[in-house]
Parts: sequence; C-alpha cells; structure tokens
Amino acid sequence: MATHLLTGAGSGIGASVGRRLHDRGDQLLLLARSDERAAGLARDYPGAATLVADLSDPDGLERLLAEADLPDTLDSVLHVAGAVELSPVADLPAGELREQLDVNLVAPTVLTRACLPALRRAKGTVLFVNSTSGLRANPTWAAYAASKFGLRGLADALRAEEAEHGVRVTSVFPSRTATPMQEKVHEQEGKDYDPSEWITPDTVADAILHVLDLPPEATIPELVVRVAT
Repeated sequence: MATHLLTGAGSGIGASVGRRLHDRGDQLLLLARSDERAAGLARDYPGAATLVADLSDPDGLERLLAEADLPDTLDSVLHVAGAVELSPVADLPAGELREQLDVNLVAPTVLTRACLPALRRAKGTVLFVNSTSGLRANPTWAAYAASKFGLRGLADALRAEEAEHGVRVTSVFPSRTATPMQEKVHEQEGKDYDPSEWITPDTVADAILHVLDLPPEATIPELVVRVAT
C-alpha cells in the first residue's frame, strides 16, 4: 500500500487526486488549514490521517512539522494547494505578494524538506502542481506568476539534488482548470465563468496519477496540460 501526503484535498484538482488514491486503497495524510477543514476531510476520506497546518504561515508550519509524527516512508508528496490574488504591479500590496509566495513557494519548500527522509526511504516522488503562469506571466498575474516561477526553480534544484537518493521530482503545469480558484479568478477579472470552457480537475488528476504510477526506471520531469481549443 502506497502512502501519500497531499495538500489541497478539499476541492478542485486536489480533491480529484485524493479520491482516486483513496478509492484504490492508498494511505493518505491530508493537510488542512483548520480543525474544521480537517474534520471535513476525515469524513470525505475515511481512514485518512489529517494534519492541521496553515500554508500561509511557513514559520508555524516548520514548527509543527518538527514535532509531527510523519510516516517513516512516503511514496509521494503532492503539492496541490495554492493561493491567487490578481493585481497589477502598480497596485500590488506587499501582503498579497507575501501570502502568495508563502503559500505557493515557501510552504512547499518547508514541507518537502521535512518529508525528504521518508521520501528517500521509499524512493518516492515529489509532485508540484504548478501552472502555465509558471511558464509565462501575464498582466495582473505578477505575484502569482512570481511564486510559480519560483516553484519551478525549486523543483529543478530539488530534482538535481535528490536524483542520487532515487527521489523523482515532477512539475505539472495545468492551464485554466474548472476549480473554485478559477471561478474566483474570473470574478476578479470581471468575466463570466463557464466551467465547460476549461480543463476538468479529473483530467489533471489523470496526468498526476500517470506520473505516480510510472515504473521506477522512468520519470517525467515536467508535464504541461493545456486546454485543447
């Protein structure tokens, strides 16, 4: 039975991935930002373990992980949770910039570091759900794109560092996906939201499961999933 640590399991891509792994009998450790969210995840994923951690507070996350009873082995750490706020640079509050950097980049770094011993024992996979905004930045997306460009850099460095330990590292770059985050983005952009226009979370989950299920002699360092039209 494989063991996975997953962020963002409450909705969108993370929920789709979590359901797939849970349904096939894998063991899950799910991060939740509050006790209430943890209780909801425990109901949605019977038998899964939960850990309450606020990704917007990397220092607090670091302290919590130092005392947490993490699994001895981890077959994967799946970074799916994220935060986005749109703003042109001319109007970008420092707090919004810091929050997106903390949630999308600093917290994944802290979490991955804490899990490396368990990942090395299992020769596991670190998978970062990035974004096509991590490949190209568009107007009003500066803070989010900066965090995602940084996440790609983190993945590249980690991949090179951990190859000798048998740990594989993959970045998945979905374009716009029909999630609650995407609905929020459309509201910020002042646009009507039609989920049928975008990739489904299940489509991205298919790609993620393909990466996780690769035989040990293969790896996919980067994977871009774009809207077909």
